[in-house]
Amino acid sequence: MLESKSVIGLTWEPKIPPLSSSKSIPTGSQKLQNLSQNVVGKPDSELIDGLFVPPNDPRKVNKLLRKQRKDTAGGNWFDMPAPTITPELKKDLQIIKLRGVLDPKRHYKKSDSKSKTLPKYFQVGTIIESPSEFFTGRLTKKERKTTLADELLSDPYLGQYRKRKIREIEEQKRPVGNEKWKNKGHQSYKRAKDRRQR
Repeated sequence: MLESKSVIGLTWEPKIPPLSSSKSIPTGSQKLQNLSQNVVGKPDSELIDGLFVPPNDPRKVNKLLRKQRKDTAGGNWFDMPAPTITPELKKDLQIIKLRGVLDPKRHYKKSDSKSKTLPKYFQVGTIIESPSEFFTGRLTKKERKTTLADELLSDPYLGQYRKRKIREIEEQKRPVGNEKWKNKGHQSYKRAKDRRQR
């Protein structure tokens, strides 16, 4: 007493082109036609009835898999993703790289500061203080800034140190003796030539 149940709804089967066991060598006109299709913008693997059918070539399949794989630092680094670098992040990374100049009383281990490349994988976090450090180790709301650069610019001690260093450098570069009276450059050469002609 088996009853055949009627199928309710639509049936759908993908229209896949038949695979030929023997590959034919394309002639010149066929190559030209394939080239014109690629130039117009049709991809090699087309959508068939709205579905993506992966290519038969293993190299193309591997290329597709490589594109789909996420850019991470690896399993040893807990698959840390590579962040998108914004201008603010870029400035913060450059400040961290030049941190040895900021504070005269702190010395850091020499790193690859000469290379101008920024790290590819990194994470930025916010330090959350414990309730026991409420009065000693925490920043007030006024002292909190959005970026590291803003925080350093608002620091009064760092501003004093920076001004003192600029003054020292200017004093070193200031000419001494009769050097400060000498005019140098193209204009002074012209004036000396005019004086000689008089």
